[in-house]
Amino acid sequence: MRRRDFVVRLGTALVAAPFAAWAQSPDRVRRIGMLVGYAESDPDSQRRLAAFKEELAARGWKEPGNLSIDVRWTAGDVARAAPLARELVALKPELIVANTTPVTAALQRETRSIPIVFLSVADPVGSGFVQSLSRPGGNLTGLTNLEASLAEKWLQILKEIAPRVNRVAVMFNPKTAPYAEYYLQPIKAAAQGLGVETFAATVGSEADIERAIVALGRRPGSGLLIMNDSYLTVHRKPAIVLAARHKVPAMYYSALHVEDGGLIGYGVDNVDHFRRAAPFVERILQGARPQDLPVEKPTKFELAVNKKTAAALGIRIPQSILIRADKVVD
Repeated sequence: MRRRDFVVRLGTALVAAPFAAWAQSPDRVRRIGMLVGYAESDPDSQRRLAAFKEELAARGWKEPGNLSIDVRWTAGDVARAAPLARELVALKPELIVANTTPVTAALQRETRSIPIVFLSVADPVGSGFVQSLSRPGGNLTGLTNLEASLAEKWLQILKEIAPRVNRVAVMFNPKTAPYAEYYLQPIKAAAQGLGVETFAATVGSEADIERAIVALGRRPGSGLLIMNDSYLTVHRKPAIVLAARHKVPAMYYSALHVEDGGLIGYGVDNVDHFRRAAPFVERILQGARPQDLPVEKPTKFELAVNKKTAAALGIRIPQSILIRADKVVD
């Protein structure tokens, strides 16, 4: 009996041996794909990718070594998402990391079997990627980068730094921000309490961005809110330059825009967001199923303000904002 019990326990132990030791075996290279909605040439895109790879390396997944990553970039162009998604799926990776809502949608259309870890997705339930945040239910899971409550804060902060603003254009590209309505509703609700008129300013080209901002500059009391949108991330510099040129106070969804000359930004720390995708990748490579991994909400936010831009706009930054700011650009 003892010998038989020993054999049974040994067999059970072998079956239940930690996946990590097997997964990270030096003689086995694991292949994953990554489809990014930003531009490869953007230094910020490279910082985000580097943070993702650094966290993987810290967990023992190194390239070159036991991990190979095939990366593709859409540069905010929705038309590029579908062919690049097909290209990555054809490589038969063990999982694919998807960045932005349009990219995730393109990959979901191409495969229902390869695990997909998404990040920088605004509304994963409303977009049909998961059944719920706690129980994804399919081959997708990951991190959502925004909450509806942020929309209200964007407007409140813009009004705080520029009290004379009484009408605000909410700018986004419908193709890259199909979730816009999810944020427009709380923005409208907040606007009523602040005595501010809001309206959508949809864009699809840099010419559209220019027309919208020029029109705002012609009407005193106008402000601009740039919604979280991969297209407007890629094309952020024209919007920043035009807003400054036409004296339009603008609120952006990240500190990145403030570093490039934008007035004020509040949102998720995107570098940290990419870093947090690494544990999802590790767990799936070790055998976990996406359907069993709850979607995670953002945990780290940044408030940034640009004092030089404020001075150029004739805005005195309230002390209340300077005290709360994580980054102050001089």
